[in-house]
This record gives sequence, structure tokens and C-alpha cells, in this order.
Amino acid sequence: MMKIKSLFKSKLMVFCIQILILLISSAIFNYRIQINFDLSIDPRAGEQQFIIQFLANIILYNTIHGFLFINITWVIVSLLPILIFNNFRKVYSMNLTTFFFPNFFFYVFYWRYSITSFNSIFPTFLVETIALAITLVIVSIGLSLLLKLIRNEEKKVDIMDIELKNRSECPQCGAKFDSKPKYCYNCNTYLKEELGEIIGSKK
Repeated sequence: MMKIKSLFKSKLMVFCIQILILLISSAIFNYRIQINFDLSIDPRAGEQQFIIQFLANIILYNTIHGFLFINITWVIVSLLPILIFNNFRKVYSMNLTTFFFPNFFFYVFYWRYSITSFNSIFPTFLVETIALAITLVIVSIGLSLLLKLIRNEEKKVDIMDIELKNRSECPQCGAKFDSKPKYCYNCNTYLKEELGEIIGSKK
């Protein structure tokens, strides 16, 4: 059981799940962004064109609908590390790693196989990419710190509940204790819990 839990907490597994969510979202909502290629591109580069288009569908946008879809999808994807890791540095580094992967290969492949079209769209898409990366960092750090604060408050409540349960009172003199002692330190009454009743007797 512990091995399975640690497997899901591994960065590789989180990365794979995040990419899978992106692909499923793109397929379900049928999101597509049209990428233009040079007319002089090698006809044998059909596989590369498919990869470029495939990567563009999960990182780029050129309409309001595309902007909303890409941003919302990436914010949802960024929630996974936030829920798993209890450290905001791990969270934003994990999200940026996942974000960097498809962006890096898109830009490299597009520049390599369609340099003219790449040069025409590069400034616009680069600004969009940087803006989305900044958004992910803000969301990752902000929500991680908020979740950590909530968890700490829950721990404080649990500790207070434990303290309340451990408090006791002497039935003879009314002395109050933050624990459940064997004897009352005030009147030396013997304190014992038996069937839910406190029985008092002198030493």
C-alpha cells in the first residue's frame, strides 16, 4: 500500500497524469488551433507536422475561446501537485516542468521544420507562453500556501480536541487538570475511570 502511495507521489507519475489530463481535455472538447506550415516543407515531414499540431493543441490559443480553454485546463492540471505535495516549491517546479515539456518540443520542432511560419508567429506565441507560465506560478504558490494554512488550522483544531479530551476534574475538591493523573495533586484523592464513572478515594 505504501509503495502505491509513494508511486502516485512521484514526480514522474504526476507528470504523466498531468499530460494525460491535457490530452483527454483536448480530445473531449475537440480543441484545435490551426498551425500554418511553410509551403516548401519537405512532404516527408508529415509525422513532424502531426507532432507540432498535436503539441500546439495543448499549449497555444489565438481566440477568446482558446484563451479560456487553455488557461482553465492548465490551472486544473496544476491542482494535482498542489493536492499531493505539501511544499509550494515542489508544486510550482512540478507544474513548470510539465508546462516546459510540450512547449520546448513544440518550439524546437516548429522552428526546425517550418522556420518561416515559425518566425511570423513566434513573438505572439512567446508572449502567451510566458503569460501562462507566470499564471501557473502564481496559482501554484498561492493555492499551495492557502491549502497549507487550512491544513495547519485543522491540525490546531485536532490538537485542541485532544487537549479537551485529556482534561479532568477531581470529584472531591474540584481541582482541574490538563491531563488525567492517578491522584489529585490538591487533596490526594485517588482518581480512576471505570465504566465511565470517576471513583474517588483517599490515599
